[in-house]
Amino acid sequence: MDQSQDFKSLQEQVQAALISTTRTAGQISSEDLGFQRSLHPEVGTALDEQSARLLALSTGLLKSAASIAELRAPVLEDSDDVENNWRSVVDVIDSLLEKTDTCLDEYTGMIKRKDQPNPDQPAPKEKKSPFALGNSFRTQNLVKPQLAFDIKPNNDDDSPWLPLLTSKPHAVVPLEKSLSTIVNEFGLSTYKHPYETEILQLQYPDAVYQKADPIPYQPVDTTSATFVDTEEGVLQMLNELKGASEIAIDLEHHDVRSYVGLVSLMQISTREKDWIVDTLKPWRHKLQILNEVFADPEIVKVFHGAFMDIIWLQRDLGLYVVGLFDTHCASRTLGYAGGSLAFLLKKFIDFDADKKYQMADWRIRPLPEEMLYYARADTHYLLYIYDNIRNELVDRSNTEIPDENRIELVLQKSKDVSLFRYDRQVYNAESGRGPGGWYSLLVKTPALFNNEQFAVFRAVHEWRDKIARADDDSPAFVMPNHVVFSIAKLMPMDMVALLRTAHPVSHSVKSRSGELLALIKTAKARGKDGPSMIDVLRPDSLGAAAKATIPEIDGKPRGLLEPLVAAGEIRSDNSTFWGGAFGSSIWDDSTPAMNGDDLRLAVPLPQLSSEIFAASNGFTLENPMLKEEPIMFLSVEPSKPAKADDEPFVLKRGAKRKSDDMEELEEQTGEYDISLNDLEDEEGGLTKSQRKAQRRAEKKAKKEAKKAANGPANGGRSSGPDSRPDDDEDEEPFDYSKAESVLHSKRKGDEKMGVGRNKKPKPFDPYAKSGDAPKGMRRAQTERAGKSHTFKR
Repeated sequence: MDQSQDFKSLQEQVQAALISTTRTAGQISSEDLGFQRSLHPEVGTALDEQSARLLALSTGLLKSAASIAELRAPVLEDSDDVENNWRSVVDVIDSLLEKTDTCLDEYTGMIKRKDQPNPDQPAPKEKKSPFALGNSFRTQNLVKPQLAFDIKPNNDDDSPWLPLLTSKPHAVVPLEKSLSTIVNEFGLSTYKHPYETEILQLQYPDAVYQKADPIPYQPVDTTSATFVDTEEGVLQMLNELKGASEIAIDLEHHDVRSYVGLVSLMQISTREKDWIVDTLKPWRHKLQILNEVFADPEIVKVFHGAFMDIIWLQRDLGLYVVGLFDTHCASRTLGYAGGSLAFLLKKFIDFDADKKYQMADWRIRPLPEEMLYYARADTHYLLYIYDNIRNELVDRSNTEIPDENRIELVLQKSKDVSLFRYDRQVYNAESGRGPGGWYSLLVKTPALFNNEQFAVFRAVHEWRDKIARADDDSPAFVMPNHVVFSIAKLMPMDMVALLRTAHPVSHSVKSRSGELLALIKTAKARGKDGPSMIDVLRPDSLGAAAKATIPEIDGKPRGLLEPLVAAGEIRSDNSTFWGGAFGSSIWDDSTPAMNGDDLRLAVPLPQLSSEIFAASNGFTLENPMLKEEPIMFLSVEPSKPAKADDEPFVLKRGAKRKSDDMEELEEQTGEYDISLNDLEDEEGGLTKSQRKAQRRAEKKAKKEAKKAANGPANGGRSSGPDSRPDDDEDEEPFDYSKAESVLHSKRKGDEKMGVGRNKKPKPFDPYAKSGDAPKGMRRAQTERAGKSHTFKR
């Protein structure tokens, strides 16, 4: 039998079986299984057995499909695992369907089949670039190295953080006198920077202010970095560093599986050599012996973007930097287009830095070769970059003008960065202020909760911080921020809804899901009578106890955010973007009354008095308001008087166009046709109807006189250029059907060019100019059916 026929029959059989299975599963799921379980216990047992069998079959199929797709197959033990690992299931099935589609295209000949390698011929070796980096190593499930530290982290300690220093090399002020306490911007007591006096009094070496030829860096191919993971290796490295005049330093940090973070690696380079120091050893606190070099004012320490490096060195290793030169501050001062290290490497070295390992898990030991090369590149070229930037700063500095002394500006900024100090992270559940608090997260995220949702948000956020401290994980690893907002918004009341809302579910949350569910229910019940989100976010919402712990500066609490609006109100009278341009009666308390003196009418009316209405209505208006200046309406500003040569506009129902004689008469008398038809004439005592009849009689007499003057030769009509119709009432109405087309009218000069005599004018083309426009992209070929939705949930 033909192979195509065999495949077609097999396809029909498989499709029929799938349709039958899907239809049966749909019928079963539509039944009330809970009721059937309670009514017939044997039904529940059968359903559990079949569910376990189907999950085992699905897991086996997924493992088989994932083995050829280089993916991780999820393990499905219960229905919750299907919900939590649905994304992984979709990825495996999508990959399998894509491979199936490719095979079908090769079978039908739509694409060329890949040539199979000849087993007798050896495969060619892939050329690996020395600068190529492999796949990034993400967060690994490793044993936490902090469990083996001699000084283990204590995340529940809220006392002032004491520096790790046991001695103070290159001290101007002794260590005992330099460790006094102060109050930081969050109202917490903390110790001063131990090297504050030494940094403020620092005088950089003269070589920093002088130009010199850049010293070339050592070739990467012919040199290697020394990996330091013993105390003896640290002492040997220290002896070599003491002889250098400049050193480059960089750190690799991990902050996912640690509450405060871990310095996982430290790179140090001189002009001749590179070191990579393992900072995850149990004796890591003994690395503070490097302060003999780090605090030496005669040795310039070159960092790039040292803001967080300065804090991490103090927190984990007890190291302080005196004599910092930050190349990031220098690049900003010089106005470079970019300020990253990758930009500087491309600008001065023509080296394309691959930053795929920037967010890698640097706790991996032994360190892969690709990651080792990446770490070395961060400091190997940095001293050469420092030489070029220093020379440019010296060239562009004007020592006579402080604002243009760029080299001094960079050194001062570097001093400010080196004065940063580490403070312990204390969680304030009441106000939410401080690092890691809920207040800053709520302000930055556009969300509006009711009282119950707001209470759940605060409770879940506090619970997440407590679990992160207990497990020594970052709060984002325990529960991402968007999950906190989702739980607060939906407020799940059962376990299934909670695990579905908290996706992705970490082990810390899944193992404590019952505790979290009870917390949500309690917070929701308490939130009915609790404070609202708007009230708590007001600047004056802090309690008296919280305000008492915050110092005041100029009578204002220090460390609080400045209010966006005045008088402690959340809603402002004016928009911060548009100002007071848009007003709305919704927000106004009352609408201001309009004063008659401030209002004017755009079209002026004649002076009205009681005598005007007496003649037509038969009575006299005794209202004294009409005897004074009339009140005008509908305009804020008084209208300008009309010019003498302006033609008055008159709209009158049923009336025809006025004749020129009437217009001349109105211009001479200065009277205008208004809607008060029976007003008494001030001069002649005639009403408007009487004046109108008089003008009509005068016009008729004038017309008869003109006919008599012209004689019967021309039919009693004037043939002169100034001839006009005899009467307005005999005027023939305008026929629009016989009028010349405005759209296709002849242009001036067409007769001269011959248009209209021998040639027909071209029809009007409204799209003539659009032909000069650039052509758009041609229509893309649509995707074939069956390609766009390979899998649908």
